[in-house]
Amino acid sequence: MSPDVAVGQQRIDPGDVPGALRDAGLEPEDVGATIDRALDEDLAYGPDVTTEAIFDPADRATAWVASRQDGCLAGLPVAAAAIHRLAARQGTTARVTLLAHDGQRVHPGDRVLLIEASLRCLLTSERTMLNQLGQLSGVATQTARWADALAGSRAVIRDTRKTVPGLRTLQKYAVRCGGGQNHRMGLGDAALIKDNHVAAAGGIAQAIRAVQSHAPQVACEVECDTLDQVREAVGAGAHLVLLDNMAPDVMRRAVAICRPAGVRTEASGGLLLADAPAVAPTGVDYVSVGALTHSSPVLDLGLDMD
Repeated sequence: MSPDVAVGQQRIDPGDVPGALRDAGLEPEDVGATIDRALDEDLAYGPDVTTEAIFDPADRATAWVASRQDGCLAGLPVAAAAIHRLAARQGTTARVTLLAHDGQRVHPGDRVLLIEASLRCLLTSERTMLNQLGQLSGVATQTARWADALAGSRAVIRDTRKTVPGLRTLQKYAVRCGGGQNHRMGLGDAALIKDNHVAAAGGIAQAIRAVQSHAPQVACEVECDTLDQVREAVGAGAHLVLLDNMAPDVMRRAVAICRPAGVRTEASGGLLLADAPAVAPTGVDYVSVGALTHSSPVLDLGLDMD
C-alpha cells in the first residue's frame, strides 16, 4: 500500500484494474468494452470542446466523488477503470483511490472516490464514470432495501433477466452488492418453463419431461399461476416453482405443497417493496423483482474538485 493511502482505502493503479474487477467477479475485457462504448458516445463528434478550450493538457487537479443520498454502493472498480481508460486514451496518467467499498451503505456527504488527474481527463470522464457508478449503485440500493425488508424470513431477494441491454453482468453484480442473489445469467444456465412453453408442449408435465431429456444437468423451474399447476409441476419433477401473481394466502398453500417434496418456491409478478411484509411470512425461498434492474433510480453521486 502506498504511504499516502490510509488504512481502509485502496489505491487502484492502471495495472491493478484487471485484478480489482476479477475480485468483484467481473470480466475485465467485458467491462473495458462497456466503458469504451460509453466513452465513444460522448466523443463520437470529437473531443470535449469545452474542456479543451479552457484547460491546457498539463493542468491537473484533485477531485472527490461523494454521495448525495442514502444508498448502497456498487461499481467503484468500474469507475476507476473508466478514469484510467480515458487517461490512457489521452496519453496521460491518473491516480484513483477508493475511499469506500462496493456493498457499503453511504449517506449524504460521504466521499467514496478520490481522483488526481489532468483536468481534461477529469472533466471528460466525469459523466461516463458517474453514469455507471450511479446506475449500479441505484440497483444495489434498491436491492438492499428489499434485503432489509425480507430480513428475518427465509426469503432471499433476487433479480431477473429484465436488464438494460448490454449491462446485464454489471447490473447483476450490483444486485449481489446489495445483498441479493442472481437468477439466470442467460438462457442456458437454467431452464424456466413459462406459459408459452407449456401451451406449445401440451402441458406442464410434457414440458418438464422435454427439458429433462434434453438438458438433465440444468435446474428446471416452472411458472405456475394456480395450485393445480403447482401440484402438477411438483409431481413431474420440477426443482423450483415460480409462483406468478399469487396472493400471499395462496403462496402459503403453494409452499405447503412444494416444501415436503424438496421443491423450492419463488414469488414473482409485479411485486413492490410495500408487498415485502406480506410475502416474507409465506415461506417462499426467493422473491424475484425485475424492477431491481429495469427501474431502479440512480443513486445521486457528484464529483467536485478541490
